[in-house]
Amino acid sequence: MKKLVSWLAVLMWMGLIFYFSHQPGEESSELSGSVVDLVLSFVPFIDADTDWVHFLIRKGAHFFIYFVLGILVINALRVSGVELKRSAWVTIVVCFLYAISDEVHQLYIPGRSGEVSDVVLDTVGASFGVLLYIVFKRLLHKGEWL
Repeated sequence: MKKLVSWLAVLMWMGLIFYFSHQPGEESSELSGSVVDLVLSFVPFIDADTDWVHFLIRKGAHFFIYFVLGILVINALRVSGVELKRSAWVTIVVCFLYAISDEVHQLYIPGRSGEVSDVVLDTVGASFGVLLYIVFKRLLHKGEWL
């Protein structure tokens, strides 16, 4: 049951990524613009020129969403009995390939584009997720490599 739930979480998260990538450019900009407004309401000392805040939020979203995907994929692989080192590499490859497919998908969405830099950022985010997973598991098991 744990294996099934782990893989369902991976598929659901990939579905969420697909959903956000399927939004037309204008809709996607409105969503990130709303997040910018929210951030600015909490941090009033930021200059009214919000282009750089908007950029950071959009790129931060890429990093974060793949950070979570990396954690979910390595967890599903580990629950499925795959050795840690192999799980780490497979996770990074899976996330890299999904990031490529995500950016190619965006080429067909009005107002969106596929960016190589986003694939790199997504892969870095997933890699940090894998690293956090390994460190956390190692701490839980008193320094033992699982």
